[in-house]
Amino acid sequence: MTSLANCCEQLAKPLARLNADNFSGSLIEGINGLVDFDDASVIVYETANLPVFEFIKPGKHEPSSLDIFMQGAFLLDPYYVAATRDNKRGFFRLRELAPDGFRRSEYYRIYYGLSGLQDECGYLISIQDGGFINISLLKTQSKAFTERQLLLLREIEPMVSGLCSAHWKQKAHSDQPGVKLRNQLGAALGSFGTSILTRRESQVVNLILLGHTTRMLAKALGISPETVKLHRKHSYKKLDISTQSELFYLFIDSLMSARKYSGDDPLIAYLKKPLEA
Repeated sequence: MTSLANCCEQLAKPLARLNADNFSGSLIEGINGLVDFDDASVIVYETANLPVFEFIKPGKHEPSSLDIFMQGAFLLDPYYVAATRDNKRGFFRLRELAPDGFRRSEYYRIYYGLSGLQDECGYLISIQDGGFINISLLKTQSKAFTERQLLLLREIEPMVSGLCSAHWKQKAHSDQPGVKLRNQLGAALGSFGTSILTRRESQVVNLILLGHTTRMLAKALGISPETVKLHRKHSYKKLDISTQSELFYLFIDSLMSARKYSGDDPLIAYLKKPLEA
């Protein structure tokens, strides 16, 4: 059983690094001194800017997967969705937040596929000016977190949150006036395909991207699984695709055309002209 003295000793490490460049690494080191895990990252979402990896333990992800994440795939991350859509803060296990078909989604295959993920948990912590931090702790070489480990991680959440709030309150902002690219990409996700698809087809495609299964899609939209499959079939035909993988990459490619997003379907800029529904 971890003692109070050990908790204080481990969390004193990041306390000594407040406002220093190696704070995030020290925080992960301190948490790792209390609970064993294999990989970790600290992602900062300041105001409406794109995410910044303040710390990433070597070996967590392939460079190509991080590039895709930064290009807009982060919009599909269950922790990001929970923080922005549901305003969740605190300690969560991935399985608590992810849709039922998440492990079969293209996002999961690209971002987690080579990591050997067994389990993930982490923190969502508010920082000033509406930003937040996602601290991700992964088991990739060993079995899932035990109930005792999860309880300890949940119990130290107030201390972890306090340290992060203090650090990012002192840390100078990188925000650029007028640049709200993350908000633009979020709006683009909501509008993706609307110039081509019906409203219901757009809803189905959006939920497929987030990792929902046909069964859960039907429940969320109040329609039958057969109707979901029909909407998916029609959507894929209109988008000239045949797989979820092609849908994912069409989404990412269209976001790359949305860097000067004006509020329309990002496919308009990507395809150069609107297609007829």
